Amino acid sequence: MRKRRRKHIPQRTCVGCRQVLAKRELIRLVRTPEGVFVDLTGKRPGRGAYLHNKRSCWEQGLKRGLARALKTTLSPEDVKRLREYADTLQEEDAAE
Repeated sequence: MRKRRRKHIPQRTCVGCRQVLAKRELIRLVRTPEGVFVDLTGKRPGRGAYLHNKRSCWEQGLKRGLARALKTTLSPEDVKRLREYADTLQEEDAAE
């Protein structure tokens, strides 16, 4: 009888809260020559960083960790674009 191998699930760290989760549970941001963009497919070429779909993680990420994780400085256009996306996210529940 053969043992079944468990499927490998890639893990990533949220730049905002530093929690490690499955890659599919986080939103990827990618640095391209044109700037920093949200990568919902997770397949765009470029250096990536990951954030929860929580507004608090996006605020923390934009304040400190995101630029370092992407090894770049965020332009005002990048910050504006990312804040607009963060505004579409719902606030987390008070119980969390």
